[in-house]
Amino acid sequence: MDIAYIPSPSTGVIHLGPIPLRGYAFCIIIGVFVAVWLGNKRWIARGGKPGTVADIAVWAVPFGLVGGRLYHVITDYQLYFGEGRNWVDAFKIWEGGLGIWGAIALGAVGAWIGCRLRGIPLPAWADALAPGIALAQACGRWGNWFNQELYGRATDLPWAVEISAGPNRDAGTYHPTFLYESLWCVGVAFLVIWADRRFKLGHGRAFALYVAAYCVGRGWIEYMRVDEAHHILGVRLNVWTSIVVFVLAVVYFVLSAKLRPGREEVVEPDASGADGKDKTEAKDEAETKAEDTADGTAESRSDAAPKDSLPTRAPRADAAVREGAVKADLRKPAVDAEAPEADKA
Repeated sequence: MDIAYIPSPSTGVIHLGPIPLRGYAFCIIIGVFVAVWLGNKRWIARGGKPGTVADIAVWAVPFGLVGGRLYHVITDYQLYFGEGRNWVDAFKIWEGGLGIWGAIALGAVGAWIGCRLRGIPLPAWADALAPGIALAQACGRWGNWFNQELYGRATDLPWAVEISAGPNRDAGTYHPTFLYESLWCVGVAFLVIWADRRFKLGHGRAFALYVAAYCVGRGWIEYMRVDEAHHILGVRLNVWTSIVVFVLAVVYFVLSAKLRPGREEVVEPDASGADGKDKTEAKDEAETKAEDTADGTAESRSDAAPKDSLPTRAPRADAAVREGAVKADLRKPAVDAEAPEADKA
């Protein structure tokens, strides 16, 4: 009887002339673009400037890739430094092998440097990027499909993934744990977006929610995997890591909510400063116009005052002068009349 399953690519690389195009790399690149695109939209919605997320990602992404590879090489050192192994393979990142724990840890260092240069708080930037990171992981997990890695126990379920025979693997159908994690990450992204809108998460709590939710899924998915891994007390190393990181994320979430409730009012000082400057300039301009209007009114009143007073004072002065002249004229004939009589006498 034919069994339904998900076929795996026969090869994870396509050659375009001398240039190899690797499916694993494409998945990572697509994930980065999705994270930056969504993070930029969320950052602008919080009051930030367009392009800030991408500028900081220039620092975070390279650090994250180095951190993810270092974590993988350190925790699976036997694959590169064991007997019959070639240590140069540790640099062949395109063959797979990125630990999300190291990628987030060292990527945060790169993001911190970028945030310091831009003068913005790292927790606010991480909150804006959190669901985008989850979607980036969802895209990146399909790179494991191209490399036929990160699968679980054998199964005959209709959604089992077909794995061909190869180094350190047997042909068969297995649980597609890469697919489980990809779908889980999509759910985490939507959870963070919903919770952020509903509860106005801030000061790094949206990012903490993403970390905690991812750890829950990674714990049970990791338990299903059958690839080689280190064990502590019979439990895979990444399961222990998920437990520890989950506890740290929850503790941060609770303490942050108590110490710094609410969300940041200003996430990017330059953006808010420009708005404040515009408002101040508008206010100063309005005050200047008001002062000019008041001064113009005062000047018009002072100019009008002499014009109103002169017509009332000038007629009185003219009347007095005329009255004096009349009196003088009346006296003059009398004197002239007396003069002849004096001559006669």
